[in-house]
Amino acid sequence: MVGMRYNKQCGFTLIELLVVVSITAILMSILLPSLSAARAQARRVVCGNNLRQLGHAFHMYAGEHRGRAMPLAYTDPDVVGVAPPIYWWGTSDTDGVDHTRGFVWPYLRSDLRARGVYECPDQPWGSYTPQGATQQSVTSTYGYNGYFLCPPHTPGWSYQIGHRPWQNVDTLHDPAKLFVFTDTMLAWSGGLQNNALLDPPRLYQRPLWRLNASPTTCFRHRDRTQAVHADGHVELHGPGDNLPPPGGNPQLRALWKEHRVASVGKLNDPHYVPDWRTW
Repeated sequence: MVGMRYNKQCGFTLIELLVVVSITAILMSILLPSLSAARAQARRVVCGNNLRQLGHAFHMYAGEHRGRAMPLAYTDPDVVGVAPPIYWWGTSDTDGVDHTRGFVWPYLRSDLRARGVYECPDQPWGSYTPQGATQQSVTSTYGYNGYFLCPPHTPGWSYQIGHRPWQNVDTLHDPAKLFVFTDTMLAWSGGLQNNALLDPPRLYQRPLWRLNASPTTCFRHRDRTQAVHADGHVELHGPGDNLPPPGGNPQLRALWKEHRVASVGKLNDPHYVPDWRTW
């Protein structure tokens, strides 16, 4: 009709909308891996800082105990059979966890809690079962190399290795290669349990060494484990040549495939028990 005006509103056509959606999807596919890698890197940094603090506590303990390495666990001789063992991280019994009794507490005053210093952010509370029947709270997802550093005070193994010397930190051979604490986890009954002891790839049963079918080194940082060494530096390690080949030990293959649990290398030296060949 004469005198009438039509307002034509501009908008996207279907093709233009599809192009925009496609470009957005492409950008997201490019950015998301980068964001995921950045978050993983941030978790590794936090984990490395945790381990570095544990390493400092290890050396400060030695400095106040004539150079002697920190024990993995100790039982009060006055109340044997009554008091729970005192571990490097604290104690655990039916009343709960007491971190203030741990050997690192005087030098690292941080409580045992989710996302705390004792827990790797790549293995958060809820991703594993607390080890021990009465343990219902956080202890640690890092393992201490008591097998080499303090054999007489390493529960579970001391009956076999208790005759070995308690190490002095000042006289350790090649401390830049020796593990003190690493990422650990124990694959047990089809799931994961935290484990505060670092086991070597081979275990001593007089007079021989046998393959450890239940290793505890956890490679949770994109197939890498992080360790603080006896000289204080922190480093990432891969499993090296330790991955079981096809046809190899099926239990070890399953541990790696399902839980990323193995050992760094096939032998105990130089990271776990550097003098094992002379035992």
